Amino acid sequence: MCGATRGGPSLEGVDVATESIIQGVVVHEDEPVANAYVRLLDRTGEFTAEVPTSATGQFRFFAAPGDWTLRALAPKVTPVDRTVKAARGDVAEVRISV
Repeated sequence: MCGATRGGPSLEGVDVATESIIQGVVVHEDEPVANAYVRLLDRTGEFTAEVPTSATGQFRFFAAPGDWTLRALAPKVTPVDRTVKAARGDVAEVRISV
C-alpha cells in the first residue's frame, strides 16, 4: 500500500466550506510517485497551473468550481489525464495511476 496520507494531504487550517479543492496522489504500481508533476487544465484544455508531487506522491489545487482535467507527468511513463469536478465546500479526491 502506498505511503500517502489516507484522504490526501492534511486540510488542517483550510476552510473547506469556502474553497473548491482538488487533491490526490500519483502512484505507479501502487507506490507513490515523488517529484512527478500534475497539471490543471481548464475545460478547453488550456494550462492553468502545475504542482510537483510530494515525497508521498500527493498534490493539491485550489480551483474555481467546475470541470477540470488533471494531467500527471512522470519520467518514463505516458502522461495520464483524469477529469474531475470541483465544487465549493467539497474536496475532490483523485488517485492517478501512471
